[in-house]
Amino acid sequence: MAIDRDAFTAWIDGYERSWRSEGTEHLRTLFTEDAGYRHSPYEETITGLPAIARDWEDGREGHDEVFTMSAEIIAIDGNTGVARVAVIYGEPMTQDYLDLWIVHFGPDGRATLFEEWPFWPDQPWRAKEH
Repeated sequence: MAIDRDAFTAWIDGYERSWRSEGTEHLRTLFTEDAGYRHSPYEETITGLPAIARDWEDGREGHDEVFTMSAEIIAIDGNTGVARVAVIYGEPMTQDYLDLWIVHFGPDGRATLFEEWPFWPDQPWRAKEH
């Protein structure tokens, strides 16, 4: 299935709504049962909806944690979308991230693989300092 900008924008909006919602049953609208979720290109893939749901609950303070999120779609190619996502946690801010999301979609518009490339302040941009 080819994804378009409107569908990808709706998926990103659904992701944010889901992060802000209690529980994890809504993840079924975003991810296939056997979807993969990777927190960085070097991390092991979390596989399957139950494992993704556990990871979400472990990764957030709660559905009511304070954050802002904005996204800009960078590219779409067939069933793959890439977005640049900015997230700021807390008020006052306690952490901020700039993230690239690479999302592969199945025929029904749900993600089959989600991979993020997160960056945050003071994170080195090269392997070793000179």
